[in-house]
Amino acid sequence: MRAWPTVPSHLAWLDRHLNSLLAFGRHTPAPGGGAYWLDDDGTPLPAQGVQTWITCRTVHVYSLGTLLGIPGSRPIAEAALAGLTGPLRDTQNGGWYPGVGADGTPDPDKTAYAHAFVVLAASSATVAGLAGARELLTDALATYERWFWDDAAGKAVDTWDTTFTTLDPYRGINANMHTVEAFLAAADVTGDRVWLDRAARIGAFAASAAAANGWRLPEHFDEAWTAQPEFNDDQRDDKFKPYGATVGHGLEWARLLLHLEAAGATGADWLEAARALFDRAVADGWAADGADGFVYTTDWSGAPVVADRMHWVAAEAIGAAAALHQRTGDEQYAQRYAQWWDYVDRYVIDHVNGSWFHQLDVHNQPAGTVWPGKADLYHAAQCTLIPRLPLAPSLATAVAQGLVRS
Repeated sequence: MRAWPTVPSHLAWLDRHLNSLLAFGRHTPAPGGGAYWLDDDGTPLPAQGVQTWITCRTVHVYSLGTLLGIPGSRPIAEAALAGLTGPLRDTQNGGWYPGVGADGTPDPDKTAYAHAFVVLAASSATVAGLAGARELLTDALATYERWFWDDAAGKAVDTWDTTFTTLDPYRGINANMHTVEAFLAAADVTGDRVWLDRAARIGAFAASAAAANGWRLPEHFDEAWTAQPEFNDDQRDDKFKPYGATVGHGLEWARLLLHLEAAGATGADWLEAARALFDRAVADGWAADGADGFVYTTDWSGAPVVADRMHWVAAEAIGAAAALHQRTGDEQYAQRYAQWWDYVDRYVIDHVNGSWFHQLDVHNQPAGTVWPGKADLYHAAQCTLIPRLPLAPSLATAVAQGLVRS
């Protein structure tokens, strides 16, 4: 029996599913630029304002759609891009706001998380040939380098105030993880290896920090990059900075380390670390309470903390399994890949309204305490492409080079 990631009919199914996801998000553009958070049926939620991370993910995903020749993708990508060159941009202090409220008031602070996604969005939009994208990428990289990249540490700082005057002492692995993704894309688009080398420095730190902690990667650090294992103990289900070990990030890092290896990065044994991160995340997270699905977070012994299932964790599990199977040929990863797609089809894909339920409870029923509605398509869309592409170059460049397997 052939492994699913190599079966043409499965690859064709992935293509059809990506098309259905892009159709679901067709109402995401916000008047004046940017992308709205969507409700369960794809209805925009203007009361949520326009978030920079959702806008960037929309630019990225619909730029991929544009490169794949999916009609209707380019106008959505352009509408979202207009948010990054318009209302989400701080023309006075530089950089990008985290979001703009429904009343037009910018959200406070400047975050590495949002700025990493601006770099990713601009990179993909540049490859897709969107007007203004190249200039946006140049500006985004310069802004990131000036304010967020800490060359002495070899990692990114996390949060400034709006005027770039005061730097928060918090340091986070989540923003750095997405910086790796963004820098890999930027390296491909610009041809400048400095972005790959910086991504490798972050990746090597993540691998080392995880190895020193039983492959449960600490998420939160102080300004000296000392781990803060009890951070957000009182906000355990936080969307972006939850307490404990985040199972999905172990899986996401496993895949990213393989992308670093394939891109020619040095600094760690990427495959060994990827295998170990994957194994720990699966052992701790999959069916940890007896029911199928990945728990969101665990404590430092591996016991579940937040047992609800987040859609993005399943998507990253699929992507990591596909990447490890491609890298090693080991059948165990193909078996996991098929198992998790079956789970997603049974519980996570909304076969009535479209897209994926963003949160399920411990009984695999839709929930909305952390992720109401269906904010964006990024994780689901990417896991339909990762199995069909080589590990390098990054997604948009690989699609543009005609490397999509069918």
